[in-house]
Amino acid sequence: MTAPSRIAPIPRQRLSWYARLVLANQRRRYGRELEPARLWARSPLVFAALSLLYGALDRRRSPLEPALRSLLTVRVSQLNWCRFCVDINAATGLKRGLSTAQLAALDAFEDSPLFDARQKAALAYAEAMTRTGAGVSDALMARLKTHFGDDELVELSALIAFQNMSSKFNAALGVAPQGFCAAPPPCGPGGGGSVPPPDSDG
Repeated sequence: MTAPSRIAPIPRQRLSWYARLVLANQRRRYGRELEPARLWARSPLVFAALSLLYGALDRRRSPLEPALRSLLTVRVSQLNWCRFCVDINAATGLKRGLSTAQLAALDAFEDSPLFDARQKAALAYAEAMTRTGAGVSDALMARLKTHFGDDELVELSALIAFQNMSSKFNAALGVAPQGFCAAPPPCGPGGGGSVPPPDSDG
């Protein structure tokens, strides 16, 4: 049984019709409801907008291949100390063709032969957008433009920004992993985070 988050999920009797629909879909897809959804459901309008945005970013016709999207969401989640996000996104990535070796090597992706040049450029961009004080240099943008068109770069930026919001939300509220990935890559020093949350057990 996972530890409770810092805020109790919304009572079931207070769920909006939209939240009930999303949670039912999660039960079909994952075999259980996701803890963050029950938290976001406390703000129905925000939850509805968030769900629509996620659906748009993770659509089948996205110009970004599914495996790359998962690499990015796992890496951003590691950097933001979101163990729930690492757990679920790593499990999704494995279903999309990523290997456990790739997930384990994310903190050293630049020197790893397990990633191609396009993946490395995108991961470098994710780190630059996520790490405090890093920023995106002109050199990095030029590197990205050798692998991604302008429309793809907008999608890439939106996905990374979304995952930052999602993982920071979950980490701040103490959302625990739900056991989707048997051996998820670590958060923290081994996964690229620098300073653990004060009460982290990771």
